[in-house]
Amino acid sequence: MTAPTVTPTTSASVPAPAPAARRRKGKPRVLVNVLAVVFCLIWVFPIYWMVNTAFKPADEVTTLTPIWLPLRPTLENFTRALTQDGFLVYLRNSAIVVVAAVLLSIVVGFLASAALSRFRFRGRRAILVAILFVQMIPSGALLIPLFLSFQTLGLLNSYIGLILAYVASVLPFSIWVMRGFFVAVPVEIEEAAKVDGAGTFRILWSVLFPLVMPGVIATSVFAFIAAWNDYLTAYVMLKDQGMYTLPVWLAGFSTNKGTDFGGLMAASVLFSIPVVVFFLIVQRRLVSGMTAGAVKG
Repeated sequence: MTAPTVTPTTSASVPAPAPAARRRKGKPRVLVNVLAVVFCLIWVFPIYWMVNTAFKPADEVTTLTPIWLPLRPTLENFTRALTQDGFLVYLRNSAIVVVAAVLLSIVVGFLASAALSRFRFRGRRAILVAILFVQMIPSGALLIPLFLSFQTLGLLNSYIGLILAYVASVLPFSIWVMRGFFVAVPVEIEEAAKVDGAGTFRILWSVLFPLVMPGVIATSVFAFIAAWNDYLTAYVMLKDQGMYTLPVWLAGFSTNKGTDFGGLMAASVLFSIPVVVFFLIVQRRLVSGMTAGAVKG
């Protein structure tokens, strides 16, 4: 009795998908690409219109018919923005406050996330839940309690008070994100450093800090953008106009006599340059940091 012959199945014997099936599979992909392009155009259009308006003369800015490209490009709006009273002073104020807030949020966030991820103590989970809860509260809802607390402490109308307000607003996010990077670092690396005789602070600075550097960069970008773009906190916390920051300066282009749209758009372009430059500098580390920090939390 002979065994039945089994014909091996090859890739050649598998029927190729029909053209109609390929077309059905290709339609969702085309639809997704079209939606992505439409979304990008919607997102880019305000930026394009801001730059476009910044180079227009006054008569082209106020015309009822949209002008998609300046017919007579001019730098008059930029000149008017740069020569406005207090520009350099407000720029200095913003630089001082933002740099100090970013550095302080990185230091405090790094140490706090290291403690919450590496040490076991009573109430650790409650602290993590509280940090997440505070992050979900709108910053505007905390402005009045923050104002009353700073008024009691005598921190109103000062750089220190404004810096602490910015740090308080970005610190929950910084701690939560950097903690994910600490959790992703194997404990064996620290144990090996302890065997070599390294102390706690040496391990934090020489071992853990380089490994969580992408998370530090990611949180620093968030802190920089949040502090640089803030208007309401600076306007409420500061009374002396000589201490105002650039977002408050931008509001000066709208007065009771009207809004200088050309000057406002030119000032907005100048205001956006530091953010763009900072993002381009840390772009590679930011992308790697976001993808690495999303693995564990």
